Amino acid sequence: MALVKRHGPTVFGLLLLVAAIYVVQREFRNLHWSDIQGALHSTPAHALWGAAGCTLLAYLVLTAYDRLGSVYAGHPVSYARTSLASFVAYSLANNLGFSTVSGAAIRYRFYAAWGLSPGAIAKVVAFTSLTFGLGGFALGGLVLVAEPEVLPFFGDGTPRWVMQAAGIAMWCVVGSYILLARFVPHFRMFGHQIDLPGFRMAVAQTALASADVAVTALIFWMLLPPVEGLTFLHFLGIYVLALSAGIAANVPGGIGVFDGAVLLGLSGYLAAPVVIGALLLFRLYYYIVPLFLAGLLFAGFEASQRRHVFERISAERGVAISFEVPAMAALAVIAAMALIVIGALPVKPNALDGILDLLDDAANHFAASVVGSLLLVAAYGLMRRLAIAWWVTLVLLLNGAVITALRGEPWWLIGLFLMIAGVIGSARGAFYRRARLTAEPLTKEAAAAIAAAALCGLALATVAYQGAYADLSWWGLVLSADAPPSLRFAVGVAGVLLLAAAGWLLRPARPPALAYDAEVRGRLAALGAMAPEIGGADGAVFGEAGRAGFAFVRRDGIWLGLGDPAGEERDRVSAIWRFRDICARAGVDPAFWRVGPELLRVYSDIGLTPFPLASDAGPRFLVCRAERDLDALMPLLPGGADAA
Repeated sequence: MALVKRHGPTVFGLLLLVAAIYVVQREFRNLHWSDIQGALHSTPAHALWGAAGCTLLAYLVLTAYDRLGSVYAGHPVSYARTSLASFVAYSLANNLGFSTVSGAAIRYRFYAAWGLSPGAIAKVVAFTSLTFGLGGFALGGLVLVAEPEVLPFFGDGTPRWVMQAAGIAMWCVVGSYILLARFVPHFRMFGHQIDLPGFRMAVAQTALASADVAVTALIFWMLLPPVEGLTFLHFLGIYVLALSAGIAANVPGGIGVFDGAVLLGLSGYLAAPVVIGALLLFRLYYYIVPLFLAGLLFAGFEASQRRHVFERISAERGVAISFEVPAMAALAVIAAMALIVIGALPVKPNALDGILDLLDDAANHFAASVVGSLLLVAAYGLMRRLAIAWWVTLVLLLNGAVITALRGEPWWLIGLFLMIAGVIGSARGAFYRRARLTAEPLTKEAAAAIAAAALCGLALATVAYQGAYADLSWWGLVLSADAPPSLRFAVGVAGVLLLAAAGWLLRPARPPALAYDAEVRGRLAALGAMAPEIGGADGAVFGEAGRAGFAFVRRDGIWLGLGDPAGEERDRVSAIWRFRDICARAGVDPAFWRVGPELLRVYSDIGLTPFPLASDAGPRFLVCRAERDLDALMPLLPGGADAA
């Protein structure tokens, strides 16, 4: 059960992503860029202006989430400030999709600077998250009750009454929440007290969230041409389900998953080029333009709050900007999805045709799909800050640029891969962690993974360069009924083993937790770290280079670091990440006691929330997983529960 709880969401998201990639690849197989360009050019001006107006309205509705959330938390913040926090949080979280740059982390940056306590910020975050869910349930129930046949995802054989019953059940969830808010002020769940917002605010939440989802769907709807049988209510059902799938997959912007679900849902109404053109415009309006604006606003806010950081930027490069690494990983994911989609389009005549047959074969669908899949795995390694993942990503991005050029794609697509490679290449200092492959002696398991990757890569390359199935991706070949069963089985096994072996090799080294003895205590004291007497700590952790470290004590389900790591600046950060890995392997949560403000961003990166401590030596904090461990660590806070 614990294994399902830990890895279930990830596996579910990967399954959604794989299914979406198959749908996108199938729809793109016979497409030409000229078809998509024609669909874009045929979009009337009034639709473009209408979509722009709906985008502005959608983000205006979103700003009300945070305003109501601050009122619910008992610390009302001005509408101007909540608008800034809401716009930046939603824009960045929608696009990047990773937990370390989620809306919760962004909101913490803003509201902590404006004086809200961590407990109040947690209430704002919970309120905004719940509000969005209420809108999805309310509108999803409306669609299922009124027109359940609009959802082709479940097949035509599902009885109408079953879908309507599901819609009524969704309404019951929303209604139960509103009734609880009317009659029950608070209740306890999993040991925590949940304060309900009251009847009027619960109704406002539901109405606000429903308007948000409906207006966002209207942006997309206005970019589609009129078609018989496709009413807005029909489209709303497709949009809500596609949006839910994209959120469940937890990929940046729902890339691939959202698009595949929309393509599948609209396949009976509109041609694929028309839908893809509308998808591109929708992403431009709702994702890309707000992302750049939010990035500039957030950068300006951080600069105004932390001017002193720029004096030390050269020493802290890769540490000071907490969303740098997730942003690099998100760029790699975007490049991977672009390569997979581009690889599904027909090869175009170009000036490089016939120069070298081997290079021409390298540009086929099969090879492009393999490189794109490996780039997704490399992005996962980037999230772990692995140096080897940085190198692999650069190689794959350059490979992607070559494939794009050989396929005769526009120059700006080639430039996209080169630009992303340049951005990630400039952030070398942020990827400092060693992988097991480079940091530990070669084991039988590592040798087996290397051999499997080499053999599977060679097998897939052989299939790719033979050319018989050049118009299929590697997973398309596995699902093709025209290919021999033996070849389908071999390619499927080779593809899965290649990705699994690559993922296995891109794992951080397993750092040791040293026993706390006189020698270790002496090393910590020499570095300037908190070094209690023998028996006052249970172990110690040092950074990758051994030039920074700290002691820790073991508590029930929590290992508590004693103070910030002391020593070399970059090695202090690696010591924190090493401690996080050690705790994950031991099945416990990490926490730190009496840390200063300098590394709060790094603690936030590993999912810890700071709580202030009383101290005469400047600001000091307890950082922990507030949702699970705050109650257990409450005795360390001054004033106990009142401090939260």
